[in-house]
Amino acid sequence: MINIYKEKREQKNAELRILIDKMLDDGNYFLDKYFKDLDIAEYRYDILEAMEELCLDRSEVIQLVEDYVIQILKSKSKFDKYIDKLIDDSSKNIDLDYGDIVNLAHKNLGVARNLRIKDASIVLEVIMSKTDLDYLRLCAKALEILAVKLNPKCAYDTLSLIRVKNSL
Repeated sequence: MINIYKEKREQKNAELRILIDKMLDDGNYFLDKYFKDLDIAEYRYDILEAMEELCLDRSEVIQLVEDYVIQILKSKSKFDKYIDKLIDDSSKNIDLDYGDIVNLAHKNLGVARNLRIKDASIVLEVIMSKTDLDYLRLCAKALEILAVKLNPKCAYDTLSLIRVKNSL
């Protein structure tokens, strides 16, 4: 009986590893295709800049970056939910209220700016200023990709926990 659970867990983990690898492999293409004008595909986070400007040691910045990755991956589903609601409201000719999306982007933008995560800051600023729902969905996907690129192991662990939580 235990072997069945272990096999299922290993299968789910393998699926998640494939997803993470695909996001890393396809991420730059996606970012370059949809966000070429923002020039974020080749950005690399500079932990030394954050350490110097925040007067923190490496382990503290790493922990804060991991917290940020977790926050973004959790926020991705919220962005999707808010966009889905706006699409539904639009189909019913209800005035669209972007407040939830703007507030969530603003919250995440503060953390990204504090940690000097420039690519995510750019995308979050775009989210706060755009109203095209398809483009906003692309921005949410871009944030997810950027979080995975920032710390793939933390992203993997977080997505694993989200998956377990959603299956309960």
